[in-house]
Amino acid sequence: MTRSELVELVAKQFPHLYVKEVEQVVSCILEEMSQSLENDERIEIRGLGTFQNSHRAARKGRNPKTGESVTVPAKPIPRFKVSKGFVQRLNAESK
Repeated sequence: MTRSELVELVAKQFPHLYVKEVEQVVSCILEEMSQSLENDERIEIRGLGTFQNSHRAARKGRNPKTGESVTVPAKPIPRFKVSKGFVQRLNAESK
C-alpha cells in the first residue's frame, strides 16, 4: 500500500473529512515516526509491531570500482519486528 492509497482508504472511511486533511494527518504521523527513529526512540504500534534502530558496527568494505579497501562507518539501521498477534492473524487468514 502506498501513501496515496492509505490516504484514499482513510478518506473513504471518514467521508466528513477532506482529502487534504487526511493527507496532513498521514504526513504528520509518518513525520513523527521518522523523527522518533532519528532520535533513537522505539515506536510500538500494538497489534502491528515495533520499529527501532539497530546499530551496525563500523567495518571494512571495498570500493567496487577501484577494488580499494575503505572503512564503512558505524550507522543506525531501522528495524521492524512484527507483533505476535499480527503474525497469528496473517496465518489464520491464509488457511
